[in-house]
Amino acid sequence: MARRKPEPLVRKTLRLLLLGVLGLLLTVLLLVLLFRFVNPPTSAFMMGYWFDHPDKELRQEWVSFEQISPWMPLAVVASEDQRFPEHWGVDFSAIQSAVEEYIEGEELRGASTITQQTAKNLFLWNGRSFVRKSLEAGLAITLEVMWPKERILEVYLNIAEFGPGIYGVEAASRAFFRVPASQLSRTEAALLAAVLPNPKVFRVEQPSAYVWERVNWISRQMGQLGLGYLEGL
Repeated sequence: MARRKPEPLVRKTLRLLLLGVLGLLLTVLLLVLLFRFVNPPTSAFMMGYWFDHPDKELRQEWVSFEQISPWMPLAVVASEDQRFPEHWGVDFSAIQSAVEEYIEGEELRGASTITQQTAKNLFLWNGRSFVRKSLEAGLAITLEVMWPKERILEVYLNIAEFGPGIYGVEAASRAFFRVPASQLSRTEAALLAAVLPNPKVFRVEQPSAYVWERVNWISRQMGQLGLGYLEGL
């Protein structure tokens, strides 16, 4: 019987690489499915904070969507993603508008949806590389397929960073306003949403004039959308 020729090294390496990628994809899919029903114990961004600041406290306390003031999800949708109930994770209309504005000479603005931000905070790292943005978009679409919209908002509000070492709306509400998230007022919710683009620069406890401008704008947008905007997600 003829002996089988050894598998070429390049082919063997490619096969192992493919198996590794498939294994990683399967692991991510299983985690996404698990986190639809089980609250994530941490996030990539929280782990990054632990790594960078091992001597500092990290505050985060999980609360269900029903334990969050209805003003808060409305505030983040009004501020960051008003088409949240409609899109499938990636808002191509917002991306097109951002590119057109950039071509016309305006500053390039982000066009990430709340779903993309949830995917980034939960699984990825901060940055503007094409690789990370591509992974973020793919994960966002996966979340939209496997999670209901309300679950996406619930996870986002529980892992978003509102200040140095302060993650999630419950920890932020208690740290800044001394009340649970269920008791946040319209203005307090708008103030928390106003700092989300960059909580390391924009501060809830010391809001700048620019932050107050954002608060007023967000509050007006909330009024236009109305509390019933997110019903039936």
